[in-house]
Amino acid sequence: MTSDQRFDIIIKNGLIFDGTRTPRFKADLGIRDGVIAAMGRLSTASAGRVIEAEGLHVAPGFIDLHTHYDAQLFWDPYCTLSGWHGITSVVIGNCGFGFAPVAPEARERAMLSMTRVEAIPLETMRAGMPWQWVTFPEFLDAVDRTPKALNILPYVPVSPLLIWVLGFEGAKAGRKPTAAEHAQLCRLLRESLNAGACGWSAQRMLPTGPAAVQRDFDGTPMPTDVMHDDTCRAFAQVLAERNEGFMQMLLVSGDNHKDRKFYEELATISGRPILMNVVQAFDDRPHIHRHTLAWLRSCYERGIRVIGQGLTTDAGFTFSFEDWNLFDDIDAWCEATTGTHAERLAKLADPARREALRGKLPQTATGPLPQIVIAKPALDKNAAWKDHTLELAAEKMGKHPVDVMLDMAVEEDLQTEFFAAPPNGKLEHLQEIVDDPYVLFGVSDGGAHTKFLTAGRYPTETLIKIVRTHGMISLEETHWRLSALPAQVAGFKGRGTLTLGAPADIIVYDYANLAVRQPEIVHDLPGNEWRRIQRATGYKYVLVNGAVTIEDDQQTETYSGQLLRHGGGQPVTLRNVS
Repeated sequence: MTSDQRFDIIIKNGLIFDGTRTPRFKADLGIRDGVIAAMGRLSTASAGRVIEAEGLHVAPGFIDLHTHYDAQLFWDPYCTLSGWHGITSVVIGNCGFGFAPVAPEARERAMLSMTRVEAIPLETMRAGMPWQWVTFPEFLDAVDRTPKALNILPYVPVSPLLIWVLGFEGAKAGRKPTAAEHAQLCRLLRESLNAGACGWSAQRMLPTGPAAVQRDFDGTPMPTDVMHDDTCRAFAQVLAERNEGFMQMLLVSGDNHKDRKFYEELATISGRPILMNVVQAFDDRPHIHRHTLAWLRSCYERGIRVIGQGLTTDAGFTFSFEDWNLFDDIDAWCEATTGTHAERLAKLADPARREALRGKLPQTATGPLPQIVIAKPALDKNAAWKDHTLELAAEKMGKHPVDVMLDMAVEEDLQTEFFAAPPNGKLEHLQEIVDDPYVLFGVSDGGAHTKFLTAGRYPTETLIKIVRTHGMISLEETHWRLSALPAQVAGFKGRGTLTLGAPADIIVYDYANLAVRQPEIVHDLPGNEWRRIQRATGYKYVLVNGAVTIEDDQQTETYSGQLLRHGGGQPVTLRNVS
Protein backbone atom coordinates (compact mmCIF):
# COMPACT_ATOMS: atom_id res chain seq x y z
CA MET A 1 0.00 0.00 0.00
CA THR A 2 1.42 3.37 -0.98
CA SER A 3 1.28 6.46 1.16
CA ASP A 4 -0.94 8.45 -1.25
CA GLN A 5 -3.90 6.07 -1.08
CA ARG A 6 -6.76 7.51 0.86
CA PHE A 7 -8.62 4.40 2.00
CA ASP A 8 -7.47 0.99 3.11
CA ILE A 9 -10.72 -0.54 1.85
CA ILE A 10 -13.72 0.72 -0.09
CA ILE A 11 -16.93 -1.31 0.04
CA LYS A 12 -18.54 -0.42 -3.28
CA ASN A 13 -22.20 -0.27 -4.35
CA GLY A 14 -23.69 -1.92 -1.28
CA LEU A 15 -27.21 -1.51 0.08
CA ILE A 16 -26.48 0.00 3.48
CA PHE A 17 -28.42 -0.60 6.68
CA ASP A 18 -26.60 1.70 9.08
CA GLY A 19 -28.10 0.42 12.35
CA THR A 20 -29.80 3.71 13.24
CA ARG A 21 -33.19 2.75 11.73
CA THR A 22 -32.53 5.15 8.87
CA PRO A 23 -34.06 3.81 5.63
CA ARG A 24 -31.64 1.70 3.59
CA PHE A 25 -29.58 3.49 0.93
CA LYS A 26 -27.09 2.68 -1.81
CA ALA A 27 -23.59 4.03 -1.15
CA ASP A 28 -19.89 3.27 -1.01
CA LEU A 29 -18.16 3.04 2.31
CA GLY A 30 -14.52 4.00 2.84
CA ILE A 31 -12.39 2.60 5.66
CA ARG A 32 -9.16 4.12 6.88
CA ASP A 33 -7.12 3.14 9.94
CA GLY A 34 -9.84 0.81 11.22
CA VAL A 35 -12.70 3.30 11.18
CA ILE A 36 -15.38 4.43 8.73
CA ALA A 37 -13.85 7.50 7.10
CA ALA A 38 -16.34 8.28 4.31
CA MET A 39 -19.71 7.28 2.86
CA GLY A 40 -21.24 8.21 -0.49
CA ARG A 41 -19.73 7.96 -3.97
CA LEU A 42 -16.04 7.14 -3.62
CA SER A 43 -13.35 6.71 -6.24
CA THR A 44 -11.88 3.22 -6.23
CA ALA A 45 -8.59 4.70 -7.35
CA SER A 46 -8.10 5.86 -3.78
CA ALA A 47 -8.44 2.37 -2.24
CA GLY A 48 -5.92 -0.26 -1.28
CA ARG A 49 -8.65 -2.86 -1.77
CA VAL A 50 -12.13 -2.72 -3.25
CA ILE A 51 -14.90 -5.00 -2.03
CA GLU A 52 -17.68 -5.15 -4.61
CA ALA A 53 -21.02 -5.24 -2.78
CA GLU A 54 -23.46 -4.85 -5.67
CA GLY A 55 -26.58 -6.84 -4.77
CA LEU A 56 -25.37 -7.35 -1.19
CA HIS A 57 -26.41 -5.89 2.15
CA VAL A 58 -23.90 -3.91 4.21
CA ALA A 59 -24.62 -3.56 7.91
CA PRO A 60 -22.94 -3.16 11.30
CA GLY A 61 -21.54 -6.34 12.79
CA PHE A 62 -23.77 -8.03 15.33
CA ILE A 63 -23.15 -7.71 19.07
CA ASP A 64 -23.74 -10.74 21.29
CA LEU A 65 -24.34 -9.79 24.92
CA HIS A 66 -24.71 -13.25 26.41
CA THR A 67 -21.72 -15.54 25.96
CA HIS A 68 -19.40 -17.68 28.03
CA TYR A 69 -16.27 -17.43 25.91
CA ASP A 70 -14.13 -16.65 28.99
CA ALA A 71 -12.22 -19.88 28.43
CA GLN A 72 -12.76 -20.53 24.71
CA LEU A 73 -11.30 -17.20 23.56
CA PHE A 74 -7.87 -18.51 24.54
CA TRP A 75 -7.95 -21.32 21.95
CA ASP A 76 -10.51 -20.03 19.44
CA PRO A 77 -9.82 -16.48 18.20
CA TYR A 78 -13.13 -16.48 16.29
CA CYS A 79 -15.23 -17.43 19.34
CA THR A 80 -17.23 -19.81 17.20
CA LEU A 81 -20.12 -20.20 16.59
CA SER A 82 -20.40 -16.42 17.00
CA GLY A 83 -17.66 -15.47 14.57
CA TRP A 84 -19.27 -17.49 11.77
CA HIS A 85 -22.64 -15.74 12.09
CA GLY A 86 -21.75 -12.10 11.60
CA ILE A 87 -20.99 -11.32 15.23
CA THR A 88 -18.08 -8.92 15.58
CA SER A 89 -18.25 -8.21 19.34
CA VAL A 90 -19.13 -10.38 22.33
CA VAL A 91 -19.53 -9.88 26.06
CA ILE A 92 -17.85 -12.30 28.47
CA GLY A 93 -18.28 -12.74 32.22
CA ASN A 94 -22.03 -13.36 32.10
CA CYS A 95 -24.16 -14.91 34.87
CA GLY A 96 -21.51 -14.30 37.50
CA PHE A 97 -19.26 -17.09 36.18
CA GLY A 98 -15.61 -16.61 35.30
CA PHE A 99 -12.00 -17.30 36.11
CA ALA A 100 -10.73 -14.25 37.99
CA PRO A 101 -9.80 -13.56 40.64
CA VAL A 102 -8.83 -17.19 41.22
CA ALA A 103 -5.89 -18.32 43.35
CA PRO A 104 -3.63 -20.96 41.74
CA GLU A 105 -4.77 -23.64 44.17
CA ALA A 106 -8.43 -22.93 43.29
CA ARG A 107 -8.08 -23.20 39.52
CA GLU A 108 -9.15 -26.83 39.26
CA ARG A 109 -12.26 -26.17 41.35
CA ALA A 110 -13.14 -23.14 39.21
CA MET A 111 -12.96 -25.27 36.08
CA LEU A 112 -14.98 -28.06 37.68
CA SER A 113 -17.81 -25.60 38.36
CA MET A 114 -17.95 -24.69 34.69
CA THR A 115 -18.20 -28.35 33.63
CA ARG A 116 -21.77 -28.47 34.86
CA VAL A 117 -23.16 -24.97 35.17
CA GLU A 118 -22.11 -24.15 31.59
CA ALA A 119 -21.20 -27.67 30.39
CA ILE A 120 -17.67 -26.87 29.19
CA PRO A 121 -15.51 -30.03 29.03
CA LEU A 122 -12.94 -30.19 31.82
CA GLU A 123 -10.14 -31.62 29.68
CA THR A 124 -10.65 -28.80 27.19
CA MET A 125 -10.21 -26.16 29.88
CA ARG A 126 -7.22 -27.96 31.37
CA ALA A 127 -5.51 -28.13 27.99
CA GLY A 128 -6.61 -24.77 26.60
CA MET A 129 -6.44 -22.22 29.40
CA PRO A 130 -3.07 -20.54 29.96
CA TRP A 131 -3.82 -19.41 33.55
CA GLN A 132 -1.40 -16.49 33.30
CA TRP A 133 -3.28 -14.52 35.95
CA VAL A 134 -4.60 -14.46 39.48
CA THR A 135 -6.41 -11.12 39.73
CA PHE A 136 -9.10 -9.76 37.42
CA PRO A 137 -6.84 -7.00 36.02
CA GLU A 138 -4.26 -9.69 35.22
CA PHE A 139 -6.97 -11.74 33.50
CA LEU A 140 -7.83 -8.76 31.29
CA ASP A 141 -4.15 -8.35 30.45
CA ALA A 142 -4.08 -12.00 29.33
CA VAL A 143 -7.17 -11.47 27.17
CA ASP A 144 -5.55 -8.35 25.72
CA ARG A 145 -2.45 -10.34 24.70
CA THR A 146 -4.45 -13.17 23.15
CA PRO A 147 -5.05 -13.05 19.35
CA LYS A 148 -8.71 -12.26 18.68
CA ALA A 149 -10.83 -12.06 15.55
CA LEU A 150 -13.70 -10.50 17.52
CA ASN A 151 -13.93 -7.67 20.02
CA ILE A 152 -14.30 -8.71 23.64
CA LEU A 153 -16.15 -6.59 26.21
CA PRO A 154 -15.81 -7.84 29.82
CA TYR A 155 -18.21 -7.90 32.73
CA VAL A 156 -17.02 -8.74 36.25
CA PRO A 157 -18.42 -12.14 37.25
CA VAL A 158 -19.46 -12.02 40.89
CA SER A 159 -18.91 -15.66 41.86
CA PRO A 160 -15.07 -15.48 41.94
CA LEU A 161 -15.27 -12.30 44.03
CA LEU A 162 -17.45 -14.02 46.62
CA ILE A 163 -15.11 -17.02 46.85
CA TRP A 164 -12.04 -14.76 47.08
CA VAL A 165 -13.43 -12.74 50.00
CA LEU A 166 -15.71 -15.17 51.86
CA GLY A 167 -13.79 -18.35 51.19
CA PHE A 168 -15.28 -21.27 49.31
CA GLU A 169 -17.43 -22.57 52.15
CA GLY A 170 -18.61 -19.11 53.15
CA ALA A 171 -19.58 -18.23 49.60
CA LYS A 172 -21.44 -21.51 49.14
CA ALA A 173 -23.25 -21.07 52.45
CA GLY A 174 -24.70 -17.76 51.36
CA ARG A 175 -23.95 -15.97 54.59
CA LYS A 176 -24.22 -12.20 54.72
CA PRO A 177 -20.79 -10.57 54.43
CA THR A 178 -19.61 -8.42 57.30
CA ALA A 179 -19.13 -4.69 56.78
CA ALA A 180 -15.40 -5.31 56.27
CA GLU A 181 -16.06 -8.08 53.76
CA HIS A 182 -18.52 -5.93 51.83
CA ALA A 183 -15.86 -3.22 51.71
CA GLN A 184 -13.37 -5.73 50.30
CA LEU A 185 -15.88 -7.01 47.73
CA CYS A 186 -16.55 -3.47 46.57
CA ARG A 187 -12.82 -2.74 46.45
CA LEU A 188 -12.30 -5.73 44.15
CA LEU A 189 -15.19 -4.61 41.96
CA ARG A 190 -13.74 -1.09 41.69
CA GLU A 191 -10.32 -2.53 40.88
CA SER A 192 -11.88 -4.62 38.10
CA LEU A 193 -13.84 -1.68 36.72
CA ASN A 194 -10.71 0.47 36.81
CA ALA A 195 -8.96 -2.21 34.74
CA GLY A 196 -11.62 -1.96 32.05
CA ALA A 197 -14.66 -4.04 33.01
CA CYS A 198 -18.00 -2.59 31.99
CA GLY A 199 -20.22 -3.83 34.80
CA TRP A 200 -21.00 -6.92 36.85
CA SER A 201 -23.11 -10.05 36.46
CA ALA A 202 -24.77 -12.70 38.61
CA GLN A 203 -26.98 -15.76 38.27
CA ARG A 204 -29.44 -15.90 41.18
CA MET A 205 -31.45 -19.03 40.56
CA LEU A 206 -32.34 -19.54 44.18
CA PRO A 207 -32.26 -23.20 45.23
CA THR A 208 -35.84 -23.02 46.54
CA GLY A 209 -37.10 -21.69 43.22
CA PRO A 210 -38.69 -23.61 40.35
CA ALA A 211 -35.81 -23.12 37.92
CA ALA A 212 -32.62 -23.73 39.89
CA VAL A 213 -31.41 -25.50 36.81
CA GLN A 214 -27.78 -24.41 36.51
CA ARG A 215 -25.92 -25.77 39.48
CA ASP A 216 -22.36 -26.53 40.46
CA PHE A 217 -20.71 -29.77 39.32
CA ASP A 218 -21.70 -31.51 42.57
CA GLY A 219 -25.34 -30.41 42.34
CA THR A 220 -25.09 -27.64 44.94
CA PRO A 221 -26.07 -24.02 44.24
CA MET A 222 -23.52 -21.66 42.75
CA PRO A 223 -22.24 -18.93 45.11
CA THR A 224 -24.23 -16.25 43.28
CA ASP A 225 -27.43 -18.27 43.73
CA VAL A 226 -27.24 -17.83 47.48
CA MET A 227 -25.49 -14.44 47.70
CA HIS A 228 -27.13 -11.90 50.00
CA ASP A 229 -29.35 -9.21 48.52
CA ASP A 230 -27.29 -6.57 50.31
CA THR A 231 -24.24 -7.60 48.30
CA CYS A 232 -26.11 -6.86 45.08
CA ARG A 233 -27.17 -3.52 46.53
CA ALA A 234 -23.56 -2.70 47.46
CA PHE A 235 -22.37 -3.54 43.94
CA ALA A 236 -25.15 -1.40 42.44
CA GLN A 237 -24.03 1.48 44.65
CA VAL A 238 -20.49 1.18 43.26
CA LEU A 239 -21.87 1.75 39.75
CA ALA A 240 -23.85 4.73 41.07
CA GLU A 241 -20.71 6.27 42.57
CA ARG A 242 -18.91 5.90 39.25
CA ASN A 243 -21.94 6.76 37.09
CA GLU A 244 -20.94 4.00 34.71
CA GLY A 245 -21.38 0.33 34.07
CA PHE A 246 -24.08 -2.21 33.46
CA MET A 247 -25.59 -5.16 35.34
CA GLN A 248 -26.66 -8.54 33.96
CA MET A 249 -28.73 -10.84 36.10
CA LEU A 250 -30.75 -14.01 35.83
CA LEU A 251 -33.01 -13.98 38.88
CA VAL A 252 -35.53 -16.74 39.62
CA SER A 253 -36.77 -17.23 43.16
CA GLY A 254 -40.29 -18.51 42.58
CA ASP A 255 -41.81 -15.13 43.44
CA ASN A 256 -42.06 -13.12 40.21
CA HIS A 257 -43.33 -9.98 41.92
CA LYS A 258 -40.42 -9.98 44.37
CA ASP A 259 -37.89 -10.71 41.61
CA ARG A 260 -39.13 -7.86 39.44
CA LYS A 261 -39.08 -5.41 42.30
CA PHE A 262 -35.46 -6.36 42.97
CA TYR A 263 -34.48 -5.73 39.35
CA GLU A 264 -36.14 -2.33 39.63
CA GLU A 265 -34.41 -1.63 42.93
CA LEU A 266 -30.95 -2.35 41.53
CA ALA A 267 -31.62 -0.19 38.47
CA THR A 268 -32.81 2.61 40.76
CA ILE A 269 -29.91 2.37 43.21
CA SER A 270 -27.31 2.34 40.45
CA GLY A 271 -28.99 4.65 37.98
CA ARG A 272 -27.62 2.21 35.42
CA PRO A 273 -29.23 -0.34 33.06
CA ILE A 274 -29.76 -3.93 34.15
CA LEU A 275 -30.11 -6.72 31.61
CA MET A 276 -32.80 -9.18 32.65
CA ASN A 277 -32.51 -12.76 31.43
CA VAL A 278 -34.60 -14.08 29.90
CA VAL A 279 -37.84 -13.31 28.02
CA GLN A 280 -38.95 -16.74 26.81
CA ALA A 281 -42.22 -17.99 25.40
CA PHE A 282 -43.66 -21.32 26.50
CA ASP A 283 -46.29 -22.59 24.08
CA ASP A 284 -48.41 -24.06 26.87
CA ARG A 285 -47.97 -21.10 29.24
CA PRO A 286 -48.13 -17.87 27.21
CA HIS A 287 -49.03 -15.86 30.28
CA ILE A 288 -45.38 -16.06 31.37
CA HIS A 289 -43.88 -14.03 28.55
CA ARG A 290 -46.92 -11.76 28.32
CA HIS A 291 -46.66 -10.77 31.97
CA THR A 292 -42.92 -10.22 31.54
CA LEU A 293 -43.42 -7.99 28.51
CA ALA A 294 -46.11 -5.99 30.33
CA TRP A 295 -43.76 -5.46 33.26
CA LEU A 296 -40.90 -4.39 30.99
CA ARG A 297 -43.20 -1.86 29.31
CA SER A 298 -44.09 -0.47 32.72
CA CYS A 299 -40.39 -0.09 33.48
CA TYR A 300 -39.85 1.84 30.23
CA GLU A 301 -42.79 4.09 31.03
CA ARG A 302 -41.46 4.83 34.52
CA GLY A 303 -37.93 5.45 33.30
CA ILE A 304 -36.46 2.42 35.07
CA ARG A 305 -33.77 0.88 32.90
CA VAL A 306 -34.56 -2.82 32.98
CA ILE A 307 -33.93 -4.37 29.55
CA GLY A 308 -35.17 -7.83 28.65
CA GLN A 309 -33.13 -10.24 26.57
CA GLY A 310 -35.40 -12.38 24.43
CA LEU A 311 -34.87 -16.01 23.53
CA THR A 312 -35.62 -15.78 19.82
CA THR A 313 -33.82 -18.86 18.53
CA ASP A 314 -35.55 -22.20 18.08
CA ALA A 315 -32.35 -24.17 18.57
CA GLY A 316 -33.14 -27.23 20.65
CA PHE A 317 -30.94 -29.44 22.80
CA THR A 318 -29.33 -32.64 21.52
CA PHE A 319 -27.92 -34.50 24.50
CA SER A 320 -26.94 -37.72 26.19
CA PHE A 321 -26.87 -38.47 29.90
CA GLU A 322 -23.10 -38.67 29.74
CA ASP A 323 -23.04 -34.86 29.99
CA TRP A 324 -26.60 -33.58 30.46
CA ASN A 325 -27.04 -31.00 33.24
CA LEU A 326 -30.31 -29.17 32.59
CA PHE A 327 -32.72 -31.18 34.73
CA ASP A 328 -31.27 -29.68 37.91
CA ASP A 329 -34.50 -27.91 38.82
CA ILE A 330 -35.73 -31.21 40.31
CA ASP A 331 -33.61 -32.46 43.22
CA ALA A 332 -34.07 -36.14 42.40
CA TRP A 333 -32.96 -35.59 38.79
CA CYS A 334 -30.08 -33.36 39.86
CA GLU A 335 -28.80 -35.99 42.28
CA ALA A 336 -29.15 -38.80 39.72
CA THR A 337 -27.24 -36.94 37.01
CA THR A 338 -24.25 -35.75 39.05
CA GLY A 339 -21.01 -37.61 39.58
CA THR A 340 -18.67 -39.61 37.40
CA HIS A 341 -19.83 -41.59 34.39
CA ALA A 342 -19.94 -44.77 36.48
CA GLU A 343 -21.85 -43.06 39.28
CA ARG A 344 -24.42 -41.61 36.87
CA LEU A 345 -24.87 -44.97 35.20
CA ALA A 346 -25.47 -46.71 38.52
CA LYS A 347 -27.90 -44.08 39.77
CA LEU A 348 -29.95 -43.92 36.59
CA ALA A 349 -30.18 -47.74 36.59
CA ASP A 350 -31.27 -47.92 40.24
CA PRO A 351 -34.93 -49.07 40.43
CA ALA A 352 -35.25 -47.49 43.86
CA ARG A 353 -34.80 -44.03 42.35
CA ARG A 354 -37.27 -44.40 39.53
CA GLU A 355 -40.40 -43.61 41.53
CA ALA A 356 -39.03 -40.18 42.46
CA LEU A 357 -37.87 -39.54 38.89
CA ARG A 358 -41.25 -40.54 37.48
CA GLY A 359 -43.11 -38.58 40.12
CA LYS A 360 -41.86 -35.14 39.19
CA LEU A 361 -40.85 -34.45 35.62
CA PRO A 362 -38.54 -31.55 34.76
CA GLN A 363 -40.29 -28.52 33.26
CA THR A 364 -37.33 -26.41 32.25
CA ALA A 365 -36.30 -24.70 29.02
CA THR A 366 -36.37 -28.12 27.36
CA GLY A 367 -40.15 -28.38 27.45
CA PRO A 368 -42.21 -31.39 28.62
CA LEU A 369 -40.14 -34.54 29.07
CA PRO A 370 -42.59 -36.90 27.25
CA GLN A 371 -42.10 -34.85 24.07
CA ILE A 372 -38.34 -35.44 24.04
CA VAL A 373 -37.32 -37.42 20.95
CA ILE A 374 -35.05 -40.46 20.79
CA ALA A 375 -32.69 -38.94 18.24
CA LYS A 376 -29.92 -41.51 17.89
CA PRO A 377 -29.92 -44.89 19.64
CA ALA A 378 -26.40 -46.23 20.13
CA LEU A 379 -27.29 -49.89 19.59
CA ASP A 380 -28.66 -51.38 16.37
CA LYS A 381 -31.27 -53.28 18.36
CA ASN A 382 -32.85 -49.97 19.38
CA ALA A 383 -32.74 -48.36 15.93
CA ALA A 384 -36.49 -48.86 15.46
CA TRP A 385 -37.13 -46.29 18.17
CA LYS A 386 -35.28 -43.52 16.35
CA ASP A 387 -37.39 -40.34 15.97
CA HIS A 388 -40.01 -41.58 18.43
CA THR A 389 -41.04 -39.25 21.21
CA LEU A 390 -40.72 -40.77 24.65
CA GLU A 391 -44.51 -40.55 24.91
CA LEU A 392 -45.07 -42.56 21.72
CA ALA A 393 -42.38 -45.11 22.59
CA ALA A 394 -43.91 -45.47 26.04
CA GLU A 395 -47.32 -46.24 24.55
CA LYS A 396 -45.84 -48.93 22.31
CA MET A 397 -43.64 -50.44 25.03
CA GLY A 398 -46.18 -50.20 27.83
CA LYS A 399 -43.75 -48.24 29.97
CA HIS A 400 -43.56 -44.85 31.61
CA PRO A 401 -41.69 -42.29 29.44
CA VAL A 402 -39.03 -41.93 32.13
CA ASP A 403 -38.36 -45.66 32.09
CA VAL A 404 -38.15 -45.66 28.30
CA MET A 405 -35.57 -42.90 28.43
CA LEU A 406 -33.44 -44.21 31.26
CA ASP A 407 -33.61 -47.91 30.40
CA MET A 408 -32.29 -47.14 26.93
CA ALA A 409 -29.66 -44.71 28.23
CA VAL A 410 -28.39 -47.26 30.75
CA GLU A 411 -28.40 -50.12 28.23
CA GLU A 412 -26.37 -47.96 25.86
CA ASP A 413 -23.82 -46.82 28.46
CA LEU A 414 -25.30 -43.27 28.48
CA GLN A 415 -24.53 -42.85 24.77
CA THR A 416 -28.16 -42.56 23.58
CA GLU A 417 -28.81 -39.17 22.02
CA PHE A 418 -32.08 -37.41 22.74
CA PHE A 419 -33.49 -34.21 21.25
CA ALA A 420 -35.49 -31.72 23.30
CA ALA A 421 -37.28 -29.23 21.10
CA PRO A 422 -37.61 -25.75 22.58
CA PRO A 423 -41.00 -24.92 24.11
CA ASN A 424 -41.29 -21.68 22.12
CA GLY A 425 -42.45 -22.98 18.75
CA LYS A 426 -45.54 -20.84 18.13
CA LEU A 427 -44.95 -17.97 15.73
CA GLU A 428 -47.58 -15.78 17.33
CA HIS A 429 -45.67 -15.90 20.61
CA LEU A 430 -42.40 -15.08 18.87
CA GLN A 431 -44.15 -12.16 17.19
CA GLU A 432 -45.23 -10.82 20.59
CA ILE A 433 -41.63 -10.82 21.80
CA VAL A 434 -40.31 -9.31 18.57
CA ASP A 435 -42.97 -6.57 18.70
CA ASP A 436 -41.44 -5.09 21.86
CA PRO A 437 -38.93 -2.64 20.35
CA TYR A 438 -36.55 -2.80 23.32
CA VAL A 439 -36.27 -6.54 23.88
CA LEU A 440 -32.82 -7.66 22.79
CA PHE A 441 -32.39 -10.69 20.56
CA GLY A 442 -30.02 -13.47 21.41
CA VAL A 443 -29.02 -15.43 24.51
CA SER A 444 -26.57 -17.43 22.42
CA ASP A 445 -24.74 -18.89 25.46
CA GLY A 446 -21.74 -19.02 23.11
CA GLY A 447 -18.94 -21.14 24.54
CA ALA A 448 -21.29 -23.02 26.87
CA HIS A 449 -23.30 -26.23 26.51
CA THR A 450 -21.04 -27.07 23.60
CA LYS A 451 -22.29 -30.65 23.25
CA PHE A 452 -25.97 -29.70 23.43
CA LEU A 453 -26.69 -26.33 21.90
CA THR A 454 -26.01 -24.27 18.75
CA ALA A 455 -27.85 -21.06 19.66
CA GLY A 456 -24.92 -18.95 18.44
CA ARG A 457 -26.66 -19.08 15.07
CA TYR A 458 -29.30 -16.61 16.30
CA PRO A 459 -28.34 -13.54 14.17
CA THR A 460 -28.50 -15.54 10.94
CA GLU A 461 -31.68 -17.23 12.12
CA THR A 462 -33.18 -13.81 12.91
CA LEU A 463 -32.57 -12.52 9.39
CA ILE A 464 -33.93 -15.71 7.81
CA LYS A 465 -36.89 -16.62 10.01
CA ILE A 466 -38.06 -13.38 11.60
CA VAL A 467 -37.47 -11.12 8.60
CA ARG A 468 -37.12 -12.97 5.30
CA THR A 469 -39.61 -15.77 5.88
CA HIS A 470 -42.23 -14.21 8.14
CA GLY A 471 -41.70 -10.46 7.73
CA MET A 472 -42.23 -9.75 11.43
CA ILE A 473 -40.12 -6.60 11.37
CA SER A 474 -38.11 -4.62 8.82
CA LEU A 475 -34.44 -5.09 8.12
CA GLU A 476 -33.83 -1.55 9.39
CA GLU A 477 -35.37 -2.48 12.74
CA THR A 478 -33.56 -5.81 12.80
CA HIS A 479 -30.11 -4.33 12.37
CA TRP A 480 -30.81 -1.80 15.10
CA ARG A 481 -31.93 -4.61 17.42
CA LEU A 482 -28.93 -6.83 16.61
CA SER A 483 -26.23 -4.14 16.75
CA ALA A 484 -26.99 -0.61 17.91
CA LEU A 485 -29.37 -1.45 20.77
CA PRO A 486 -27.08 -4.02 22.44
CA ALA A 487 -24.14 -1.65 21.97
CA GLN A 488 -25.98 1.14 23.73
CA VAL A 489 -27.25 -0.82 26.71
CA ALA A 490 -24.05 -2.76 27.43
CA GLY A 491 -21.54 0.08 27.28
CA PHE A 492 -19.95 -0.31 23.84
CA LYS A 493 -18.57 3.04 22.80
CA GLY A 494 -19.12 4.07 19.18
CA ARG A 495 -20.02 0.60 17.90
CA GLY A 496 -23.18 -0.88 16.48
CA THR A 497 -23.77 1.62 13.65
CA LEU A 498 -22.24 2.47 10.30
CA THR A 499 -21.59 6.15 10.89
CA LEU A 500 -18.60 8.38 10.21
CA GLY A 501 -15.83 7.79 12.71
CA ALA A 502 -17.28 4.50 13.97
CA PRO A 503 -15.01 1.45 14.21
CA ALA A 504 -15.34 -0.53 11.00
CA ASP A 505 -17.11 -3.62 12.35
CA ILE A 506 -19.07 -4.50 9.22
CA ILE A 507 -20.89 -7.43 7.62
CA VAL A 508 -21.49 -7.78 3.88
CA TYR A 509 -24.01 -10.52 3.24
CA ASP A 510 -26.16 -12.12 0.56
CA TYR A 511 -29.64 -11.71 2.01
CA ALA A 512 -31.44 -13.94 -0.49
CA ASN A 513 -29.02 -16.84 0.03
CA LEU A 514 -28.28 -16.50 3.72
CA ALA A 515 -28.57 -19.89 5.42
CA VAL A 516 -27.81 -21.81 8.59
CA ARG A 517 -26.02 -25.04 7.72
CA GLN A 518 -26.91 -28.44 9.13
CA PRO A 519 -25.57 -29.38 12.57
CA GLU A 520 -22.20 -31.09 12.71
CA ILE A 521 -20.08 -32.79 15.34
CA VAL A 522 -16.46 -31.65 15.20
CA HIS A 523 -13.49 -32.77 17.27
CA ASP A 524 -11.73 -29.42 17.39
CA LEU A 525 -11.50 -28.66 21.11
CA PRO A 526 -8.32 -28.92 23.18
CA GLY A 527 -8.04 -32.11 25.21
CA ASN A 528 -9.39 -34.23 22.32
CA GLU A 529 -12.95 -33.12 23.06
CA TRP A 530 -15.82 -32.56 20.62
CA ARG A 531 -18.74 -30.17 20.21
CA ARG A 532 -21.81 -29.49 18.06
CA ILE A 533 -21.65 -26.65 15.58
CA GLN A 534 -23.72 -24.97 12.87
CA ARG A 535 -21.97 -22.82 10.31
CA ALA A 536 -23.46 -20.11 8.12
CA THR A 537 -23.68 -19.50 4.39
CA GLY A 538 -24.01 -16.04 2.85
CA TYR A 539 -21.52 -13.89 4.78
CA LYS A 540 -19.41 -12.64 1.90
CA TYR A 541 -17.26 -10.47 4.15
CA VAL A 542 -16.97 -9.73 7.84
CA LEU A 543 -14.70 -6.90 8.92
CA VAL A 544 -13.54 -6.26 12.47
CA ASN A 545 -11.84 -2.94 13.10
CA GLY A 546 -11.38 -2.53 9.36
CA ALA A 547 -9.77 -5.89 8.63
CA VAL A 548 -11.44 -8.75 6.76
CA THR A 549 -11.82 -11.65 9.17
CA ILE A 550 -14.35 -13.71 7.15
CA GLU A 551 -14.42 -13.99 3.35
CA ASP A 552 -16.97 -16.17 1.57
CA ASP A 553 -17.91 -17.75 4.91
CA GLN A 554 -14.29 -18.77 5.57
CA GLN A 555 -11.93 -17.54 8.26
CA THR A 556 -9.05 -15.45 6.96
CA GLU A 557 -7.13 -15.98 10.22
CA THR A 558 -6.88 -12.22 10.66
CA TYR A 559 -6.93 -11.28 14.31
CA SER A 560 -8.00 -7.65 14.41
CA GLY A 561 -10.29 -7.93 17.42
CA GLN A 562 -9.69 -5.92 20.57
CA LEU A 563 -10.33 -6.12 24.27
CA LEU A 564 -12.75 -3.24 24.75
CA ARG A 565 -11.68 -1.90 28.10
CA HIS A 566 -14.33 0.52 29.42
CA GLY A 567 -16.31 -0.30 26.28
CA GLY A 568 -13.87 1.27 23.85
CA GLY A 569 -10.74 0.38 21.95
CA GLN A 570 -7.88 1.95 20.11
CA PRO A 571 -8.16 2.42 16.32
CA VAL A 572 -6.49 -0.38 14.39
CA THR A 573 -4.77 0.30 11.08
CA LEU A 574 -5.04 -2.35 8.43
CA ARG A 575 -1.29 -2.02 7.85
CA ASN A 576 -0.58 -3.44 11.28
CA VAL A 577 -2.90 -6.42 11.02
CA SER A 578 -1.14 -9.70 10.30
